Amino acid sequence: MKSVSITASSRPAGARTSATRLLTRDAAENIARVLTEALPYIREFQGKTLVVKYGGNAMANPELQAGFARDIVLMNLVGINPVVVHGGGPQIDAMLERIGATPNFVNGMRVTDGQTMDVVEMVLGGQVNKQIVSQINVHGGRAVGLSGKDGGLIRARRLEPNADDAPSGAIEDLGLVGEVVHVNPEVVHALTQADFIPVIAPIGAGQDNVSYNINADLAASRVAETLKAEKLILLTDTAGLKDASGKVLSRPSVAQVRDLIVEGTIREGMLPKINAALEALQGGVHAVHIIDGRTRHAPLVEIFTDGGIGTLIEAEREF
Repeated sequence: MKSVSITASSRPAGARTSATRLLTRDAAENIARVLTEALPYIREFQGKTLVVKYGGNAMANPELQAGFARDIVLMNLVGINPVVVHGGGPQIDAMLERIGATPNFVNGMRVTDGQTMDVVEMVLGGQVNKQIVSQINVHGGRAVGLSGKDGGLIRARRLEPNADDAPSGAIEDLGLVGEVVHVNPEVVHALTQADFIPVIAPIGAGQDNVSYNINADLAASRVAETLKAEKLILLTDTAGLKDASGKVLSRPSVAQVRDLIVEGTIREGMLPKINAALEALQGGVHAVHIIDGRTRHAPLVEIFTDGGIGTLIEAEREF
């Protein structure tokens, strides 16, 4: 089993002190129940890869940031190979506003001109990536930050305008938005085999050496496919995938999800996430979880408990 060195700053306070508040019997039994419930899942996922797309409000709240970092370190400690692919939309928007530019989206995809691409590289590849790496390392992990351009990790090409994806049938040019052509698994394998935790910014390089902004959900999906990941976990700002009435769907079938796309229930920012989920399943990932990143320790609750807290879509025989 893997091991991660735990520094003094990442350890609990230590031995019980006179100020320690004793647990009630009910609280103690509840904690014991959760821990024993997690055991078979820990056993099942040991040695397997879980790709986690990290984004939304979970990246803006300091308490949620720390909780996410602890979750990733815990996964690593129990023998799972976590790979983080992150977004950073709010941070990019904030920087664009600081320089007097207006963010523009089409069906949840950021329209990216040359100026916006410069901001994307600076914010995602620099600021956000290094913050996530630092958080994981502070809590006892060994994270390494990467851009998709590092080591040829993500090769991309320009995403061509698609009338089917554009509102009212109009053809929309998204600029320097890319689609993944190839993911080099050797880069990630080299890190995970050495017990490092890869943290990937979704920026790809084209054959023309131009940088492309890649939707983080779609980048995470392709990374998960290439790594033959057991699971893809998408952290969102909603409780999960909802039907037309607003009810969260716990375990919809692939057919149900496709129907929701056709009828227009899945749209805007949720559409790239669901497309990413379906692509990952078709590519061999066993399950995709869509969960609310605003819930503390959401990844652990979702994968290590019987009930879970979000939407689980599993691969079907048609794949």
